[in-house]
Amino acid sequence: MTFAVVPVKALSDSKTRLVAHLDRPRVERLSSAMMGDVLEALRGVAALREIAVVTPDSEVARAAERDGARVLMRDDPGLNASIEAACHEVSTSADCAALVVLGDVAAAASHELAQLVDALPEPGVALAPSTDGGTSALLRSPFDAIPARFGRDSAKRHREESAGAGLPYHELALPSLALDIDVAEDLASAARSPSLGPRTRALLAEFGALEQP
Repeated sequence: MTFAVVPVKALSDSKTRLVAHLDRPRVERLSSAMMGDVLEALRGVAALREIAVVTPDSEVARAAERDGARVLMRDDPGLNASIEAACHEVSTSADCAALVVLGDVAAAASHELAQLVDALPEPGVALAPSTDGGTSALLRSPFDAIPARFGRDSAKRHREESAGAGLPYHELALPSLALDIDVAEDLASAARSPSLGPRTRALLAEFGALEQP
């Protein structure tokens, strides 16, 4: 069994580096839209048996439930701790595989997520890096094969954890998973992505990001 976990911060704490460019209400709307697009992309991956959102935010939880995701409401102990707790809760056996996708990878395409899942037929680790050296999506088989090391330079840290554990490691450069939206410059880049999800695209059009060069 392979399941997916999408960690999402409280809306009031989301995307702090965008607040100087967009006001807080618009940042929160954007965060919700991006999560919705990520969940839609995950629903298109046939190999996934369950999709869960872990969040401390009741508004995020309600939106995720409307999109058909299982919701794990818990206080936020930090990104990696939240991911690990969610994976342990969702797993039904020790050999389950877990796909972790960040909630701001709004251009994620179902066929590329499926490609990442298919890259790991045996125990090991598969990863889709972001353009800034982070990790947009991480597949671990079993779900606790290596620790989650999301954050700055996380692709490098996940690579090192896999090597240290002696596990097969596959890194796939997947265009739709390369960009997570963190700063103002990412808005225009996302708007140019052909796979950008419809909810995020509609908001960026409303915000004027589609008009940026």
